[in-house]
Order: sequence, then C-alpha cells, then structure tokens
Amino acid sequence: MKNLYRFFWDCGRSGYLEGLFAATEENVNSAIGEDIYFGEVLGKHSEVYGVLEEGDIEKLYILPEAVEEVSQFLGSNWSGFNPLDYVKTSCDNCEESYRKDEWDCEYREEFDKNLCHECMEELKKENK
Repeated sequence: MKNLYRFFWDCGRSGYLEGLFAATEENVNSAIGEDIYFGEVLGKHSEVYGVLEEGDIEKLYILPEAVEEVSQFLGSNWSGFNPLDYVKTSCDNCEESYRKDEWDCEYREEFDKNLCHECMEELKKENK
C-alpha cells in the first residue's frame, strides 16, 4: 500500500527542490543511501546530485486509502520532484551510472547482474 511522502533538498544559493509523491515504504527505504542525480534542474550548470538520506523524505500521515484514491487521478508524482525517479543505477559490467530516463540499466536475471542495455547485448553476443 502506498503512503504520501514529502521530499525536500536545500541546495544552498541555487535554491531548493521539493515534492509530494506516493510510494510504498519499501520503495522509499530502498532509495535511502542511493545516489540521486537531478541534472541541471536549478539552472544551467547547477548539476544537482547527492546521496538520499532519511531526513530528506518525510512520511505524511494520511490514510493509505485516501492516498490510493487520489493517486488514481494524480498518479504517483503529486507535485514537484520525486527523488525515486532520479536514483542512479550502476552497470556491474562497465560501472557506468545511469538514471532510468537516461539509459536502460536494470537487474538482468539471465546474467545475475545489473547491466545496461549495451553491456547486456555484448554479453549475449559473447555467450552465443
């Protein structure tokens, strides 16, 4: 069941990022301690990134049923930034880090590794 969370990052002189989003507790807990990369969201050359810490996300105590009902209309991202969309995943083969919207890097069962698409295709060719 999803809960409502508030995200806030103070980025100093550049400004701040905030957001309201619905997610499962498991998804939020798995993102804590992960590298987050927002890119230039606060202007050219801003490069907003860092490690997501527990204090960056606050669980708002609203009935999960209410969260589910509103999520039917608004989806998971209610306003602002959802840091879970910006978690970087590293390829176990080439060690490059990717965001979901940058490149496809995910756990590939057939190789028992996190692999980007490029490395997965390379390993498939090698194993033929």
